[in-house]
Amino acid sequence: MRFVVTRLLRGLLTLWFAVTVTFFLVRLLPGDPVLAVADPNMTEELRAKLLADFGLDQPLGVQYLDYLAQLVQGNLGMSFRQSIPVTTVLMDRLPWTLILTGSAMLVTIVLGIPLGVLAATRAKGWVDRVIQLTGITAQSLFVPSVGIFLMYVMGVTLGWFPIGGAVDLDATGPAAWLSMLHHLVLPCLSLVLIQLGGYVLTMRSTLIEALGEDYVALAKAKGVKPRAVVWKHALRNALLPTTTIAGLQLGTLVGGAVLTETIYAYPGIGRAIYEAVGQLDFPVLQGAFVLLAAAVVAANLLTDVAYGILDPRVRTS
Repeated sequence: MRFVVTRLLRGLLTLWFAVTVTFFLVRLLPGDPVLAVADPNMTEELRAKLLADFGLDQPLGVQYLDYLAQLVQGNLGMSFRQSIPVTTVLMDRLPWTLILTGSAMLVTIVLGIPLGVLAATRAKGWVDRVIQLTGITAQSLFVPSVGIFLMYVMGVTLGWFPIGGAVDLDATGPAAWLSMLHHLVLPCLSLVLIQLGGYVLTMRSTLIEALGEDYVALAKAKGVKPRAVVWKHALRNALLPTTTIAGLQLGTLVGGAVLTETIYAYPGIGRAIYEAVGQLDFPVLQGAFVLLAAAVVAANLLTDVAYGILDPRVRTS
């Protein structure tokens, strides 16, 4: 219990820091947020009234404390541009981001484990070298570059997949689900290519280390088949570090999703952030960052707890 409480307090502190940085950072953006909701030729009296309505006439410290008080109550404010609660704006976008990031993480794990096992069981062979080279190269890729390349080759040139949006507007029933999967391929593939390299390399190195342990040698001496030694004995311990890596990669995945959604005009939280920056919609921008930060903190907390359950030594360290 103490282990969980410690991790929870650490997560709350991290979230508070992210909220604080976001609050002050968005206010460094150039421009007048009032112009997002009114005519640029408005009178000074009208501008002052709008500032007061949104609480922007208060000192920055007062705005910050008021924002924290509202945040604790689950209130993210009102959108400047749409004049509706920020929670409503983000909840409309959240399912699309969950679909994108969830599918990307699932594909990464499904491909990463067997590729890591393949590289580890053929260490120093040509298969291992090819996988390592590909993994290192993938880690150095930049999300927008990958997205634009895939969009041009597989979307524009070959015409295999749509290059924007999340679903065809005229699709209904089963056709809508197929359309959604069709639109999901390129954004998901962009994130997988960025994430897969690190996951495979981690899986490879931890499995090679596990294969050198005494219990593996004992299993081999007992006549256990090589395949069973790898998949039933060594892999179980090798998955512990990769569990942590999967949780930590969520932060990178979320950041990549923001860029990916912007490139493909995918209607998720990342796209909402892009639109909010252009519109100087502070509440939406703040709310989106808080939501993403909370998701990353929660994922890391769950990863720590899961790791502590799988390896009791972590709880006592």
